[in-house]
Amino acid sequence: MADRIVLNTISYHGAGAIKEIPGEIQRRGYKKVFVCSDPDLVKFGVTAKVTDLLDEAGIDHALYSEIKPNPTIQNVVDGVEAFKAAGADCIVTIGGGSSMDTAKAIGVIINNPEFADVRSLEGVAPTKNHAVFTIAVPTTAGTAAEVTINYVITDVEKVRKFVCVDTNDAPEVAVVDPDMMASMPAGLTAATGMDALTHAIEGYTTKAAWELTDMFHLEAIKLISENLRDSVAEAKEHKGGSGREGMALAQYIAGMGFSNVGLGVDHAMAHTLSAHYDTPHGVACAMLLPIAMEFNKPVVTERLARVAVAMGVDTAGMSVEEAADAAIAAVKQLSEDVNIPKVCEAITEDELDQITRDAMADACFPGNPREATFDDVKDMFRKIMK
Repeated sequence: MADRIVLNTISYHGAGAIKEIPGEIQRRGYKKVFVCSDPDLVKFGVTAKVTDLLDEAGIDHALYSEIKPNPTIQNVVDGVEAFKAAGADCIVTIGGGSSMDTAKAIGVIINNPEFADVRSLEGVAPTKNHAVFTIAVPTTAGTAAEVTINYVITDVEKVRKFVCVDTNDAPEVAVVDPDMMASMPAGLTAATGMDALTHAIEGYTTKAAWELTDMFHLEAIKLISENLRDSVAEAKEHKGGSGREGMALAQYIAGMGFSNVGLGVDHAMAHTLSAHYDTPHGVACAMLLPIAMEFNKPVVTERLARVAVAMGVDTAGMSVEEAADAAIAAVKQLSEDVNIPKVCEAITEDELDQITRDAMADACFPGNPREATFDDVKDMFRKIMK
């Protein structure tokens, strides 16, 4: 079976990169932009940094921002109708994973109307047409949704999140501008950064990992380890800096990798925590990461030893087993340094069976390098209970 890499057609990186957006739209002859963002970004003027550029260039646009932090089926349905009503012909999505995931689903359904039932997009949907032309502008340094072929939607009725994997949903253009991330508070900076680290470590240890994605993941682990603490410190001081810039690049590089090889049990469990308890995704990933690494260690010991090196651990004189343990310890220390909680207080014993079943049904679960039983997953959930 051939290994595959799917990336953006074009990506821009660095401070001021958003200035490239009007030209990308005009060169292709699009007339009206559907701007997909979230209400807080609109409220605090972050979305306006892009829409002001559209105004200056004389590009007509309509705003859709009725999006929840964990976007729902209804958010997508409403967005499809709003796109049609606006008479738009392209999308610019501005935000974190919520805005970008919503935009991906909208764009796919517009060009593949036979998938109007949002649930039909779960898993690997056999869509025929690429989504509406989309430019993705991340405002958080974690999800990498601007480069991935994945998106996650919440099914409120069934109290679950479902993952959609579709090469047709990847935005053609990604604009990764650290200035767009400057408004992230420290807590969100930490959580999204740990989400990026989880992407990189899970992607590096997943069943499908191979040489090209290994290159991306190891570099992402290195950059995150070097920059996340500084990025959080800059957020506390309400300023930009090298930490923000490093994380903007690191999370994108991690996305280049995991999007093409999948994830594992950590993300399967994290999706479940978010669906049941509204736990922020990055926090859920971070709490579970050292637990998942410990569980997987028997089958990925050498890879975890290389993770330790990428995280800056001096492994000279260590056995491979000791180096793998050092990687787990380094993740715990980084998580502690950026003030990630260690427990999910909402979990109760009588809910464990249900959330375990939900995690094992998640699309990320089969990619885990070590087979996990019902009792294994349940035990991992127990480790983050109060």
